[in-house]
Amino acid sequence: MINPTTKANLAAHGHDHRLDFARGIANWFIFLDHIPDNVVNLLTLRNFGFSGAAELFVFTTGYAAAVVYGRMTLERGFLVTATRIIKRVWQLYAAYVVLFVVYISTVGNMAAQYAIADLIDEYNIAGIVDQPDRILMHGLTLQSQLPHLDALQLFIALMAFFPLALASLLRWPNLTLIGSFALYLAARTFDWSVSSFPDGRWYFNPFCWQLMFVLGAWFALGGAKSTRSIQHWPMLRIAALAFLLFAMLVTVAGQVPWLGKLVPDFLLFPFTPNDRENLAPYRVVHFLLLAFLFARLVPPDWPGFHWKLLQPIVKCGEETLAAFCAGVFLSFFGHFVLITGPNSLAMQVLVSTAGIAMMTAVAYYVSWSKRQDHKSALGAHA
Repeated sequence: MINPTTKANLAAHGHDHRLDFARGIANWFIFLDHIPDNVVNLLTLRNFGFSGAAELFVFTTGYAAAVVYGRMTLERGFLVTATRIIKRVWQLYAAYVVLFVVYISTVGNMAAQYAIADLIDEYNIAGIVDQPDRILMHGLTLQSQLPHLDALQLFIALMAFFPLALASLLRWPNLTLIGSFALYLAARTFDWSVSSFPDGRWYFNPFCWQLMFVLGAWFALGGAKSTRSIQHWPMLRIAALAFLLFAMLVTVAGQVPWLGKLVPDFLLFPFTPNDRENLAPYRVVHFLLLAFLFARLVPPDWPGFHWKLLQPIVKCGEETLAAFCAGVFLSFFGHFVLITGPNSLAMQVLVSTAGIAMMTAVAYYVSWSKRQDHKSALGAHA
């Protein structure tokens, strides 16, 4: 039995261009953040506050999943919806397997061909020459934490448990959110995590990051409507802006030595280092306040989303999986170009721009291909 309020919210839910725009921004920023020693990634979210593109990606993914599969539950029933979610998990896993195999093969070959032994350690594939079977086995079971693939591994884990979360959210949305928050607190208190190979733990602790995913789903299923009244509180907007400015000051001070000396240690200490693995509470607060102000300032039907200048971002949000996978692979090649060639400012800008352009081209191609399949299906049906 679906909660009547949740059912009404789903039925009235229209297309929100803000979601596609936010997911496109997340994909672009994740690509840039994955290229180290790149001046362009100084423009991404993580450099201006406690949260970053990862929170944006997970939150918007949870939001989109709740809308798509919540509506499917209304139209076709929960059993069909659960099978479609499982199918999506297999698609994500297949994408991960392809990326993993191509990744370790490419990194290994380039490290050997160009005599860059540090690449093996940097990309966490030590032992690929001596124990390829073991590396492959742990990779296929999501135990190997390769840089750049960790977000996709987290996405797979969250979607695998989403049928249970969705069933609970559709019936008891507030109680489910409380349970998610309780799991988050327990994981942080008792240090629950998932181990990785050869040692260490998942870079994104799924027991903690599930909170961001469930928050996105909760807002999609009615949380945004139930909190709409507080958007008109002037004091809340002032407090949100003050916290975001404080977060920017602390973050920049931690990156700029001379500025860090001007900020008292008691202000820097609680936020240094920024706990990303276990999703520190101040990261959650920072992201929610950022989302609150964005939702307040930008309406769902803002005409700017149709501007040609913003269409590439929106398209990368609409085809988020294709854009993400392309970005993962392109980020390695971008890093490789910079460490084997002239790592100049112009080259960093060129690599970043070219990578984003190719990501966008992939998104546009996938979108075009889907339309052709749809036309063929309509033609065959006729």
